Amino acid sequence: MTKIVTTKYKIDRRLGINLWGRPKSPFNARAYGPGQHGQRRSKPTDYGIQLMAKQKLKGYYGRINERQFRRLFDEAVRRKGDTSENLIALLESRLDAVVYRACFAVTIFAARQLVSHKHITVNGKVVNIASYQVQEGDIVAIRDPFKDNIRILEALQNSEREVPTYLDVNTSDRSCRFIGVPKLADVPYPVRMEPSLVVEFYSKA
Repeated sequence: MTKIVTTKYKIDRRLGINLWGRPKSPFNARAYGPGQHGQRRSKPTDYGIQLMAKQKLKGYYGRINERQFRRLFDEAVRRKGDTSENLIALLESRLDAVVYRACFAVTIFAARQLVSHKHITVNGKVVNIASYQVQEGDIVAIRDPFKDNIRILEALQNSEREVPTYLDVNTSDRSCRFIGVPKLADVPYPVRMEPSLVVEFYSKA
């Protein structure tokens, strides 16, 4: 088992949810946390509930580190409108998230690898920064030498997820157009995300 897969499964067990809604998640068989105290349940505090909301959101996007996640939150605060909606918009505009949503990769971790290994272009130019913010109208595509890679084909044929409405995917060309920034209600999360609790968490920090 690779380090990435192991890490992904640990996140599910630690958070106590099937975060990505995958049939192979160990949480499906063992719906409790790891370790000898994993099955103990205690009533969470308000702080614990807010912390869990933050950890779920961070974990879903491939364990974004705290400094990077806090920068996204600060940017969401600076922007006009609802901070929680702004945060979701920023997360869904990340290049690795767009590659994942377009079903070019089976997991968010695999999507990040595609980006870091320079297999992804934005408007015809190679971009290898996973946190790159895709703009409305941008075309994200797989580079020609990698378009028919077996992992890309497997991801496109995988029926676990559907492409969201804010992406226009051309499977034959291995490209997609970012139609517009989504709202929370538009994002197909397999579990309930509560960015408003994340806002409360950082507001108290």
